[in-house]
Amino acid sequence: MSLDALKSAVPDYAKDLKLNLGSVIGNSELPAQQLWGTVLATAIASRSPIVLRELEPEAKANLSPEAYTAAKAAAAVMAMNNVFYRTRHLLSDPEYGTLRAGLRMNVIGNPGVEKVDFELWSLAVSAVNGCGQCLDSHEHVLRKAGVDRETIQEAFKIAAVIQAVGVTLDSEAALAQ
Repeated sequence: MSLDALKSAVPDYAKDLKLNLGSVIGNSELPAQQLWGTVLATAIASRSPIVLRELEPEAKANLSPEAYTAAKAAAAVMAMNNVFYRTRHLLSDPEYGTLRAGLRMNVIGNPGVEKVDFELWSLAVSAVNGCGQCLDSHEHVLRKAGVDRETIQEAFKIAAVIQAVGVTLDSEAALAQ
């Protein structure tokens, strides 16, 4: 199926989500690789089988094989990092922040695509996963690389809408059983 199929699956009570989904993907000013990498990474991060199943084919068709793999890698490494760094940040004992992480995250240093694109996808996944420390870190790298706030906000708008659509459709599927 597709973006259109996903929009048509959104129930009437969530019409705003349907409109926003069409807007943040269909009217995005992001370059195709940034857009579809963000879509794929956040669809994975949403944990919604429906959303991933509907958006993955379009993402794959719009991304190079390297970018497709890198977007999936961003979702994977940030699934780990967001839990680790969010937990370390939330613990009241600041000593955890001085300990070595000891987790492999080599893909961040060599993602196989432009560093800015990977950072944008990582930021979007961090928005879905709610890790403030990771959001700050990736936003800082993006801003230092000259990425404007509007581009960064575009990525987390996509994340917000995809997450909301996933929650809504998965809830409806659960209620229908």
